[in-house]
Amino acid sequence: MAMATAIKITSTSLLAAALLLPLASHAKKSAEDIPPPQIITLAPGAQQYAFAIYANSSLSETNPANSSITRAIILEHGVKRDGDRYFETGLEFLRKAKLDPAQNLLLTPNFLTEGDSLSDSKMALWRGDNWMQGQDSTHGKTGISSFRVFDDIAAYLTSGRFPALKEIVFIGHSAGAQLMQRYAVLNNTDEKLRQAGVKVRYVISSPSSYLYLDNNRPTGNTDNGFAPAGGITCPGYDNYRYGLGEMLTYGQGLNGEALFKRYAARDVTYMVGSKDNNPNHRFLDKACGARLQGSNRVERHDNYVRYEQFLAKKWQTPVHHPDFEVPGAGHEAGGLFGSDIAAEKIFATK
Repeated sequence: MAMATAIKITSTSLLAAALLLPLASHAKKSAEDIPPPQIITLAPGAQQYAFAIYANSSLSETNPANSSITRAIILEHGVKRDGDRYFETGLEFLRKAKLDPAQNLLLTPNFLTEGDSLSDSKMALWRGDNWMQGQDSTHGKTGISSFRVFDDIAAYLTSGRFPALKEIVFIGHSAGAQLMQRYAVLNNTDEKLRQAGVKVRYVISSPSSYLYLDNNRPTGNTDNGFAPAGGITCPGYDNYRYGLGEMLTYGQGLNGEALFKRYAARDVTYMVGSKDNNPNHRFLDKACGARLQGSNRVERHDNYVRYEQFLAKKWQTPVHHPDFEVPGAGHEAGGLFGSDIAAEKIFATK
């Protein structure tokens, strides 16, 4: 496939990782023995950078089990960057959905900062939480957009190492969902993968905010429920990461209408917990641009689903992105992905 890039497992990375401390001090000890992340090298030539990924199978080029993998599930962590806990949640999710691990590859990419125990100068490293906005790495191998990491992982998966691969499912929760929703809108990889025979899906779980594609925001004061917001009371509300103004380099090239028409054709599902309605939640984005989208995550979820239908009429482009609530669930990833409805909706049996 033309988009494939040269990717390899560094020869000593697994041993080195096993000897290091956990990724971050906030990570709790897992209920089961979670292996350390595998340190892989992404991208070709001088662009190469190392990255940490938890996986339920060896990513070694010589792993014979690779030939039986038909689906790759990429589960992105939240703001704490606790990939080990999300990987454990992902393993439980696979069991809940009755997915055979011999055919389903679970990957949890772990974004790192310079202060993390696994950090290395050969890695792309981010400052604070700017990874979740799609921004570039600022330490180690600099200039790597966090969006590009997903592009490079997709290239790795389709480079011939997994010859039976037919589907990639990108899943993000909370901060990971902020990154994933914007990636689902902005990436130029989706159609190339589908043209190569690989189905692509996105699951957006409970982000703090969404990327709006014009200057309208939810309001109860107009017939259609959306109108431009006041720039005086909320300056910059339509700039990235809430709108398309001052867009990152990765996302440049298409206007809002073109982006929406492309996004409408992509396979996207939205999920939120029915009790994720706390306007004072510790990790809820409370910036003005986020507050314009709703007072809490449930409201922002509902508003964005309605917003897509508003844009469908405005730009005469039908869209069907399923959405659902998990009854009784709050913002905890385990409660969402451990639910029967999540397994049924995301991995429905035919």
